[in-house]
Amino acid sequence: MIRRLLHYSSQTARRMLVTELVCIVATAVLQGVAFVMLVPLLRALFLGDTGAAATWLLAIVAVAVAYAITFWFASQIGMRASTEVLTSLLERLGDRLVELPIAWFGTDRSGLVADIATRGAMFVSSTPYTIVRLILTGFITPATVLLGMLFFDWRLAAAMAATVPVMWIVFRWLSRGMERDSDEHVVAIGEASNRVIEFARVQPALRTAGDDSVADRLVEDALQRQHRAYRGLLVTGGAGIATFAGCVQLALTVVIVLGAYLSIGGSLDPATLIALLVLGVRFTEPISESGALSGGVSVAKTTLNNLDDLYAVTPLSEPDEPGAPADRGIVFDEVTFGYGGASVLEHLSFEIPSGRMTAIVGPSGSGKTTITRLIARFYDAEAGTVSIGGVPLPQLGTAAVEAAVAPVFQDVYLFDDTILNNVWIGNPELSRDEVIAAATSARVDEIAERLPGGWDARVGEGGSNLSGGERQRVSIARALLKDAPIVLLDEATAALDIGNEIAIGEAIDAIRAERTLVVVAHRLQTIMTADRIIMLDGEGGIAEQGTHPELLSAAGPYARYWRDRVGATGWRIADGG
Repeated sequence: MIRRLLHYSSQTARRMLVTELVCIVATAVLQGVAFVMLVPLLRALFLGDTGAAATWLLAIVAVAVAYAITFWFASQIGMRASTEVLTSLLERLGDRLVELPIAWFGTDRSGLVADIATRGAMFVSSTPYTIVRLILTGFITPATVLLGMLFFDWRLAAAMAATVPVMWIVFRWLSRGMERDSDEHVVAIGEASNRVIEFARVQPALRTAGDDSVADRLVEDALQRQHRAYRGLLVTGGAGIATFAGCVQLALTVVIVLGAYLSIGGSLDPATLIALLVLGVRFTEPISESGALSGGVSVAKTTLNNLDDLYAVTPLSEPDEPGAPADRGIVFDEVTFGYGGASVLEHLSFEIPSGRMTAIVGPSGSGKTTITRLIARFYDAEAGTVSIGGVPLPQLGTAAVEAAVAPVFQDVYLFDDTILNNVWIGNPELSRDEVIAAATSARVDEIAERLPGGWDARVGEGGSNLSGGERQRVSIARALLKDAPIVLLDEATAALDIGNEIAIGEAIDAIRAERTLVVVAHRLQTIMTADRIIMLDGEGGIAEQGTHPELLSAAGPYARYWRDRVGATGWRIADGG
């Protein structure tokens, strides 16, 4: 575990951690030496040799002083090392989360990440001093005692040594069982955390469902799984610790029985026997205590395993030298893609002109949002290429794609901060007035006027103080502020009130200027005013593409789609006469 912890630590943390371990080993050896010195001291006392007893007592005092100094230094460096290791773990976690492909976050892993960043990292950082120190002491001190016993009676030392492999096997069995059950417990904790967070976020919807909703059962099931995993962890730990303690006591019993036999036979004097039995107790006591601590190491290993898993995720490929796109046109060439299962898109080919607005329409599940995710390089195509300005996205690089593309999706997340700051993150370099100007273009000023505090009103966690349409307006303002040449907009306006729909429509008009705009279109006004329309067929391909008048005159799938939409909304085109 220490080797893996050093791998995730900064250079400063590594130096402190190694220094701490050296001090821990030194204190364990000094403690063992002091215990060994008890044998000649007790023997001298039993034999009435006060001079020898005084000499050994002074020697023990000297070792005790050295032990106290080393222990104090180990404590000081241990606290500082824990802080440095914690900082290193959190920094490595943050750096890795930024490097992970967006696809990794497709599954809700907030519970897992939260557990690593809070309980896990804190526990691991303190483990070297609070647990590993005691375990090392529990084995190094007895090893020192065992070596010292060789100088007094090799037979008792051999008997003790014979029990060591048995204790080691049981200790490893205990550690592996605890680690396995700890892994299961952490997974259960992550799932339960995800469910509880989900339960809290969707309370408005759940309260309309009444009692005994599906969400209630999901939370209850997740909590029950966590409880079962925890019970399994306790049972494994309890049984293992009891077995290990029995092995340790067996070692002491062997020493007592053999010592008594040798003393009765006359080959070991009573004074030496009593002293060695005291030493035997000191041999077994630290080992017994270390068994109860092995579970703590297993829990720490689970967090490190989770970090290893994060670093094992294959990132998207990056070019040595990013390509330079000729323009901001987008091309899909024979693209096939699925989310680890059946293909959503199959051999899909089309072009999105640079500086124009393209609307993507089609039935639910036809791959509209998938197209925008591929353009934003949340994923790479399984086959075929997606390119910007003639450069395939893997050759362009994630950083260049992120700079060129501003996505605005249906599920908008806002930070628990002010309205202004939630827009400002689109471009932190701009002034307050420039941010307000961009936000006003997206009609966010109407939201600021409605809320107490204006632009400095807090939006709540996830933007809970705003409606869905208002959150999307803030997200569109971010895209305007970023001033990216390509904007992806999943314009889900079906459930919006007329005010938000009009505001978002005006925001789309503001975005169109000199940008390549790709819209997953739902508003009829957006669809008919697009420069190009791509109609998906629902089977991974394209049914039709062209302008609105062209597709209507073709009287194909798009014309039927248009009539259905118009009929469903009761929308009418005003007579120009």
